Amino acid sequence: MSFNHRKSVTHRLVQAARVHRTRAAVHLGRIGLHPGQEAVLKALAERDGQSMSELAAELAVQPPTVTKMISRLGAQGLLTRQTSSADGRLARVFLTDAGRERAGAVDAVWKRVEKEALAGLDEKDRKRLKKLLRQIEKNLLPTGVAAHADDDDEEMIEAAAKPAAPLLREEAEEGATD
Repeated sequence: MSFNHRKSVTHRLVQAARVHRTRAAVHLGRIGLHPGQEAVLKALAERDGQSMSELAAELAVQPPTVTKMISRLGAQGLLTRQTSSADGRLARVFLTDAGRERAGAVDAVWKRVEKEALAGLDEKDRKRLKKLLRQIEKNLLPTGVAAHADDDDEEMIEAAAKPAAPLLREEAEEGATD
């Protein structure tokens, strides 16, 4: 008998992620953002003045993607690019006052989507779901990282899950030579 992927847990996980992103897009659209743009605003709200390459690394996207997002957010007046006085080749990105306001509005969107997504789940189920999802993330990390990540080390798990993580490349290279 063949594997019916539509009945698998991973299929449900992918579907849930897809519907979540679609729902988030609706709410983000109401505050004038597209999916992905909120991550730029929140990254800058946490650490303003990042370079384009720092943003690309933090967001786990390619530099041209960041450039496009920065251009669009700049056109909305949410951020500015400033050339570094120390190195004219380096541009740093800063939130404007309007960008800071919009970053604050993102929190409300995220809270609303979370509330909608978890409707009907009691606190015990929510905690269990969070723990299970963290375990899935850990299971899918490269072997060397997973062995060093404890269940509460969310930063390590998130950092290692980024596509540009060196251990992912190393593991892929090892797999290619086996």
